[in-house]
Amino acid sequence: MRMKAHLTRIVHFCAAHRYYRPEWSEERNRAEFGNCANSPGHGHNYECAVTVAGVLNELTSMVMPLDDLDRLLDQKVVKRFDHDFINTVAEEFGPGKTIPTAEAVAVFIWDELQPELPEGVVLSRVRVKENETLYADYFGEKI
Repeated sequence: MRMKAHLTRIVHFCAAHRYYRPEWSEERNRAEFGNCANSPGHGHNYECAVTVAGVLNELTSMVMPLDDLDRLLDQKVVKRFDHDFINTVAEEFGPGKTIPTAEAVAVFIWDELQPELPEGVVLSRVRVKENETLYADYFGEKI
């Protein structure tokens, strides 16, 4: 019998971001984003939990090799964001584009990881946690 399982790996990175729309006035940015609009931005010790799903390999009993998942997360998440400014390290979060909220970063990470997974392995969830009281989950749902 083939069995499907989910595997979650958590990685950490320290990064800063700012919620700001350059086409808006300072007053409108502050009204919409509060202190998150303050210049030059603010930082978090992020926790990113990535869950992959697939059928267990009959020989290894794994969804995918853990070293492969670790390398992928290091390359696409940690090295990309750690000790940097999210608004500048990804074109999608540049001035006038997507605001780097936890929700938007989770979607971005999903889009970066999914094409890199081995055949038969899919993302199940990406969680981006800014602190103990705020996190966003993305399950790949498009509306």
